[in-house]
Amino acid sequence: MLEALVFATVLFGFFGIIFKKNLLMKIISMDVMSTGVIAFYVFVAARNGVFTPILSEQNGGTYADPVPQAVILTAIVIGFSIQALMLVGVMKLARNTPTLEIHEIEKNNTP
Repeated sequence: MLEALVFATVLFGFFGIIFKKNLLMKIISMDVMSTGVIAFYVFVAARNGVFTPILSEQNGGTYADPVPQAVILTAIVIGFSIQALMLVGVMKLARNTPTLEIHEIEKNNTP
């Protein structure tokens, strides 16, 4: 059930990118899709019965791999920076045109 909800989140974000005509809504849809992908990655990497890889005198059980955690943190930071860069671009575009609708922007900027 949880897998289906995570997959639905990715699909909602993907369809939002395709079908929304407002640039701000496309940025939000991209953020929703990346959140779904990160949630799916965490869901796949999560296992029961594993411990954090901290050295101690107790060696009881298997350890969790820290690499997926580092990859997820890196993906979150990169996603945040890309979203900030896109929002700056939309702000610059909003100064020049009064709308953020794609067809209006294309109509005003075609030669």
